[in-house]
Amino acid sequence: MEAISPTGRVILVGAGPGDPDLLTIKAVKAIHAADVLLVDDLVNPDILAHASPSARIVHVGKRGGCQSTPQAFIERLMIAEARDGRCVVRLKGGDPFIFGRGGEERAHLLQAGIAVEVINGISSGLAAPAAIGVPLTQRDVSQGVIFVTGHGKHEGATPDWHSLARLDMTLVIYMGVARCAEIQSALLAGGKRADTPVAVVRAATTADQAQLITTLGELPQALVRSALGSPSIIIVGEVVRCAALAAAAESRALARAS
Repeated sequence: MEAISPTGRVILVGAGPGDPDLLTIKAVKAIHAADVLLVDDLVNPDILAHASPSARIVHVGKRGGCQSTPQAFIERLMIAEARDGRCVVRLKGGDPFIFGRGGEERAHLLQAGIAVEVINGISSGLAAPAAIGVPLTQRDVSQGVIFVTGHGKHEGATPDWHSLARLDMTLVIYMGVARCAEIQSALLAGGKRADTPVAVVRAATTADQAQLITTLGELPQALVRSALGSPSIIIVGEVVRCAALAAAAESRALARAS
């Protein structure tokens, strides 16, 4: 490892799930202080209003199934800008350390002798359930939650869905829409009941948010009918029933108001 550079630095900043109001104060301060911002594809453009007018903004979109900026190029750019004495903010959707490759980037930067700071953001795996009234844990319903990706680094690097199916915990699945039929089949084979409630939330906390409430047995067909695509979060578990209760309560409140 090279000696840490005393001049430039990199800040890995979580931009949250989409709503600019969900940024942390620390994130806003870092964005404003940046000389260079490397911005992921899922970051709400409105967040860039916090940047200094003199900041250079570089869009480095990365989304599964689409043409993306190579990770190696992003890392080289961060190192080069920091070595030139600049404050570089790597602005990532959600949280840098939850399926955001923040750990890989931090390790690479430290190896190159670049000072790194991490500022957490609200992950979509937390925001999406909350946006539709689903608590990830609730007494007598779910004693825990598991965050898992439906899209591994390699083709064979898939979660052990059979083992996950046997746990009485809420499953929050990132990047699972493209493989929902495969995931559904594996969870059912592992013992998960077909009537287990499932929610799919797309673009949580944004004006484009859309959601689907269904069951594990109907998930692939319901997703096709709904036309919901990525970026979406899939929530599997009994806590999803709370979304229906929340919707019913909201309907009653609107009826009384009218």
